[in-house]
Amino acid sequence: MSDLDALQATLTDEHAAVYTYGVLGARTSQSATPVLYDALVAGYRRHRARRDQLRVLVGDAGGDPVVAAPAYEVDGRALRSSDVQAAALAIEVASVEVMLALVARSTGSVREWAVTEAVWSAAWQLELGGTAQTWPGAPELG
Repeated sequence: MSDLDALQATLTDEHAAVYTYGVLGARTSQSATPVLYDALVAGYRRHRARRDQLRVLVGDAGGDPVVAAPAYEVDGRALRSSDVQAAALAIEVASVEVMLALVARSTGSVREWAVTEAVWSAAWQLELGGTAQTWPGAPELG
């Protein structure tokens, strides 16, 4: 896999994360569950910024950024707050793995950026009710 392929794969993942965070946000209430709502908004904003940065990085690498799919599969049963929180946590678990794959295939400022984003997603798991892990994003090492 080339650097450009790794960037495109990461961008593809971010399109899905942005979409899913949007759906999850629509399934919660700012007044009934303000802490969860705020966590979802923060996650959505971070992933949207990440997606936008990846579009720039793909262009800088000489590629045309992959476009988002018209829709993504989101668990229709995730209607209770605990289910919404678990779905958001799953996004961050997957994001750490994808970002670390980009770290492994990149150098310089792209690698530095990807490490920062992987750390953010690993830390954000705690905000979403996850537990601290010795090797987030690398379950085979645990």
